[in-house]
Amino acid sequence: MKVNVPDTTLPRIVIVGGGFAGITLAKKLRNADAQVLLFDVDNYHTFQPLLYQVATAGLEPDSIAFPLRKLFKDQKNLIFRMAEVQRVDSREQVVYTSIGHIRYDILVIATGSETNYFGIESIAKNSLGLKNIPEALDLRSLILQNFEKALLSSDVAQREALMTFAIVGAGPTGVETAGALAELKKHILPRDYPELDIRRMRIHLIEAAGRVLPTMSEEASRHAAEDLRKLGVEVWLNTRVRDYERPHIRCNANAELRAETLIWSAGVLGRGVEGVVREYEGDRRLRVDRYNRVEGQENIYAVGDAALMSTEVYPAGHPMVAPVAIQQAERLGDNLIRQFEQREQKPFLYKDKGSMATVGRNRAVVEVGKLRFSGFFAWLMWMFVHIMYLIGFRNRLVVLVNWIWNYFSYDRGTRLIVRPFERRDPTPAEDDPVEAGEAAESVNGRAGESKARKNVACHFPQKSP
Repeated sequence: MKVNVPDTTLPRIVIVGGGFAGITLAKKLRNADAQVLLFDVDNYHTFQPLLYQVATAGLEPDSIAFPLRKLFKDQKNLIFRMAEVQRVDSREQVVYTSIGHIRYDILVIATGSETNYFGIESIAKNSLGLKNIPEALDLRSLILQNFEKALLSSDVAQREALMTFAIVGAGPTGVETAGALAELKKHILPRDYPELDIRRMRIHLIEAAGRVLPTMSEEASRHAAEDLRKLGVEVWLNTRVRDYERPHIRCNANAELRAETLIWSAGVLGRGVEGVVREYEGDRRLRVDRYNRVEGQENIYAVGDAALMSTEVYPAGHPMVAPVAIQQAERLGDNLIRQFEQREQKPFLYKDKGSMATVGRNRAVVEVGKLRFSGFFAWLMWMFVHIMYLIGFRNRLVVLVNWIWNYFSYDRGTRLIVRPFERRDPTPAEDDPVEAGEAAESVNGRAGESKARKNVACHFPQKSP
């Protein structure tokens, strides 16, 4: 079955993915003499840097999402179809999707990335990621459900496990999530659950490297670690999580950590499409040249997290962040127009505009070139940049009003369990009250059961100062 789109004599450019790279490229081709066809499994674009705020009850999902059809309503040469791209026949130049197949003249892979569990099945099955809105809503529901369950439990060990949260990966997502949970513990949860001793709530941030925010400077890492410590987050460095069977976490030595919730933000993989190449790189990215053309292909391109471009400055590829995706898409859009006009194309050159991360209220670190900021001013810069990158005036206004209200009221008004998250526990161990008490839960988006493990110890060799 053919995808129902108008036939045309114009070149057809098929873009797979409505993330930062996909929508930037589509906008860039607004005036191109071509038919632009955009595929995505969702009908909205997600502003991923603020997913952690949805997960921690700071924002509602419609504040960080924008309908793709509304985004391109005035672009006459673009057609959007909500569908999953399943495979590509590069020889026949055909894309096969869940709603049919379509021929292309130029194909652009902008599929973004997905969570990297490093092949650890127990973590993939039992932890929660934070890559899309459904995952953020699942995490928000689970956090609140844990406290509701803690109210009903008379077992001290079970209550503490339900009130313990482990975050693996101390990059910006992990640091920001840990800081947001710490602010919930300090300002919100004591009022919502006065019957619980919220002081017993524990937040662990676990990092395999020797410092938090390892891609930023040592100064930024030190400031972030100090702010996290002041908020009550326990930061564990040089620690690798090897296995997780709730509530037991096993790391790279011998001591014990129990947590009913493990949030995984330790890495990402490129999300490829079958048929584009025979073999992917180790991080599943498509190797491209300086013009984002996939090696071995004439008319297939990859941008953003899906692309691996080796340069002298970035021999292992550019960082998998939004600014790279946006800049690559802008340059590719220019080059495709140049190609249609038979002009010389320009190679991609990444301009690093800096890095930033927030730890919580009045706390952030920002690096722009050789300039370093931390504290309140850095926090204001972080807020300004994130508001400006949001799509749509309404979203910017809603997020700004929410942040102002939260700042002065010390409140978050989205603590609603509107879609309860349920998952299947491992088979309960007879001597484990946490596992035994939760064994009746059903599965939501994760299939199968796994056998319970005995109480596994893990040692944290270095704790942040």
